[in-house]
Amino acid sequence: MKLLSCENPHNFQFHETSIPSLEDGHSLLQIKRIGVCGTDIHAFEGTQPYFNYPRVLGHELAAEIVETTSDNLKVGEYVTIMPYKSCGKCVACKREKNNCCVSMQVLGVHIDGGMAEYITVPNDLIIKGQGLELDELALVEPFAISAHAIARANLQKDDFILVVGAGPIGLGLVEFGRIAGAKVIVMDVNKERLAFCKGKLEVKHTIHIGTVDPYERLKEITNGDMPTAIFDATGNLNAIEQSLEYLAHSGTYVLVGIQKESFSLSHPEFHKRESTLMSSRNATKLDFDFVMESIKNKKINPLLFITHRIPFEEVIERFNIFNIPSENVIKAVIEL
Repeated sequence: MKLLSCENPHNFQFHETSIPSLEDGHSLLQIKRIGVCGTDIHAFEGTQPYFNYPRVLGHELAAEIVETTSDNLKVGEYVTIMPYKSCGKCVACKREKNNCCVSMQVLGVHIDGGMAEYITVPNDLIIKGQGLELDELALVEPFAISAHAIARANLQKDDFILVVGAGPIGLGLVEFGRIAGAKVIVMDVNKERLAFCKGKLEVKHTIHIGTVDPYERLKEITNGDMPTAIFDATGNLNAIEQSLEYLAHSGTYVLVGIQKESFSLSHPEFHKRESTLMSSRNATKLDFDFVMESIKNKKINPLLFITHRIPFEEVIERFNIFNIPSENVIKAVIEL
């Protein structure tokens, strides 16, 4: 079989290797779709934290079962994968927060992922497809990231929330914020992505950074109250440090994106709001279940987000286009 390894930044290489042998407690999967994530792009560019080379990328996966040791799974059925291997024993796992396990190993980040024709996966990380299409299954994991972050904020109906960054995770935050009953505002430097929010996701309020004063526009939209929750989906240091200014008193600031540097916030500004600062990492099985139910109930349509498709064989030649603004990539999917 073929697998694709990121040998070092800006360097993919195909390798021929044996199809992995089936182990007890695992299933052999044939990969059918791979969603391209910001994590994959940052790894390719050399800016991804928690990362070592060489690495087989890919953790947004849809696959078909080829062999299995599970009585609950059937050969030929479509599945998705929860790509977070947790230890089950640490303080986080004991509190049923396996998404932030002390010894977390994420496929495609800490250990090899799914940019391969076949992989073996522990049965407890495989999620049955429940009738969803392959394209839909490939997008369950990134939507689960967004759903988890929205759940963390404990939103109330009709809360104004601000999503900073309209990439795929930010767009998922828009959708699950809407499902939670919030009034969503989106801010970005990319006018095409803001147009996508308005045209495809029916977002009423967008702010194009650089064309208006964000603070004054947010005051106007929220009748002076400011957003009660802000979600950073940029991983951009300047954006992270700036956005506290936009938070309502008593509000919650959720960091979903990630970058390598330390950040600082004004203590007086943070303190006087009695702000809550939290991060959101990965997702739980409950988040995956919620996303799949939302897709089945037509509350969210993953196919709206797929703008680019490439065959597995063309990844080396075409992968570098995914982070070029003029390409207007929302979500790219690799097909096998």
